[in-house]
Amino acid sequence: MASKLVLLAVAAQRIWAHDAVTTKLTFNGEIIRIIQQRCGSCHRDGGSAPMSLLTYEEARPWAKAIKEEVLERRMPPWGAVKGFGEFAGDQALTAEELHVIADWVEGGAPEGDPSLLPMPKRWDNAAPPAVPRGTAASDGWTLRRAITLRSIRAEGLSKDASAKIVAQLPDGAVEPLLWVHGFNQKFGPRTYVLREPLAMPAGTKIRIAPASAGRAILIEAPSRER
Repeated sequence: MASKLVLLAVAAQRIWAHDAVTTKLTFNGEIIRIIQQRCGSCHRDGGSAPMSLLTYEEARPWAKAIKEEVLERRMPPWGAVKGFGEFAGDQALTAEELHVIADWVEGGAPEGDPSLLPMPKRWDNAAPPAVPRGTAASDGWTLRRAITLRSIRAEGLSKDASAKIVAQLPDGAVEPLLWVHGFNQKFGPRTYVLREPLAMPAGTKIRIAPASAGRAILIEAPSRER
């Protein structure tokens, strides 16, 4: 697999050397900053991804693949549909970032002025955080007591599955909690931390669509946040 990726990169280098440049967006000016913030923790030397994207020479052969992966929302592997629930540390690209990457690629993916490069960023090779425990809730499950929700995780999803999880409050109001789309088993279930803890009274029902998609893991806020 590694040798195939190298051959693809070499072939791409021979092609992009002749691309016409029709954009003022550059790798050194705009793209590297997006990569550092959104992609560099994995796409770096020693990272979990198969290639680094932190220099122009490394990223340019993959320009068209980068555009396709981000527009299809496969990368970064955030998984949650943006705007359905509000989460801390949201790694999904914004609409503006998607447009910048697409316009850069379509405009010939130029390098730009080296003096515009930001300072290199460093990442710690820390162990992954422990998976927090919580209460498993299937579709239609009802809270017997009031809780303050801090985090949520969707478990039991099959490959490429999607699941929409909401809280149906006793007064009929519906709170969007999490919408996982196109679940990638490679990255496993992710725990999503709510931007603000959510108070849910007794009698609240957890609804999951489709009902057979999996289950929601509800993780309560520490007492100091309630």
